[in-house]
Amino acid sequence: MRLRKQALGNRNLIGVRVEEVRKRKGMKQKELLAQLQVRGVDMNASGLSKLEGQIRYVTDIELVALADILEVSVDKLLGREKNN
Repeated sequence: MRLRKQALGNRNLIGVRVEEVRKRKGMKQKELLAQLQVRGVDMNASGLSKLEGQIRYVTDIELVALADILEVSVDKLLGREKNN
């Protein structure tokens, strides 16, 4: 498992939770990217890595697709659920 080289950024609220849920499900970034593309969200490996590192902004379309793929609510990704 590779470790993050850069410190977490501050450009989105969901990156850490996306990475956490993805890993808990045993999903690799490559698998998540493939499912995003099936849903019409064009993102490359660098973009996903930056999203998870909170270095890049997230669009509303990406947010909804990520929640659907990871089978969690948008509120969960935003940290708005009490049982995170």
